[in-house]
Amino acid sequence: MTVLRSALFIAFIWVWTLVLSLLYLPLLALPRRAMRPAVKLWLTGVLGALRVIAGLAWELRGAENVPAGPLIIASKHQSAFETFVFHLLLSDPAYILKRELLWIPFFGWYLGKSGVIAIDRSAGTKALKAMVKGAEDAVAQGRPVVIFPEGTRAAPGAKLPYHSGVAMLYGALKVPVVPIALNSGLFWRRRGFAKKPGTLTIEALPAILPGMDRKAFMAELESRIETASDRLVAEARQRDSSL
Repeated sequence: MTVLRSALFIAFIWVWTLVLSLLYLPLLALPRRAMRPAVKLWLTGVLGALRVIAGLAWELRGAENVPAGPLIIASKHQSAFETFVFHLLLSDPAYILKRELLWIPFFGWYLGKSGVIAIDRSAGTKALKAMVKGAEDAVAQGRPVVIFPEGTRAAPGAKLPYHSGVAMLYGALKVPVVPIALNSGLFWRRRGFAKKPGTLTIEALPAILPGMDRKAFMAELESRIETASDRLVAEARQRDSSL
């Protein structure tokens, strides 16, 4: 049943995305703000289908820990889910992502129009400087910046190094950093086909305020995210031993 429901969900996403991609073409000629409701409509359909068709719902904890105004969201990265959800939780977020995603026909065009911060990972220091400049521009517009410090998805329990880019943003932007823990990888596995039914959890942890030195900040960020994510994974597995 899980395989069938997952197949139906994926089929829906393909059709939903194709239809909206065609309908949204005129938006490419309009100001960027026109993309905001369009993105939310697409994501509402995606996550609604995830719940109704695949049986996978989600809950947010710690919303009170997200301060008003510009900030950095530093999120654990286990699945595709968190690449979507912040558009529904935040007002006009600026995701930091690899520029290759912009090359995908239709999807990449809309990504670029939505105001992402695309970086060339092969450019080394130049890429980091461009990332900081893009983030500074976003914060100046009052937008939150979303970054995945590990740089790629990791299975629940896997420990990947946290890259220095998030520390550069913390030092340059001087805004609060909200660590995000989650257990999405239990339900929506990296490169996995099946979407397991249940309720995944995403949790906003207390913000790290500006002013810490770089080494202390990185240690604190990683400790908070990893500890809380391990706790969420353990809670989900206690509810459902098949995860």
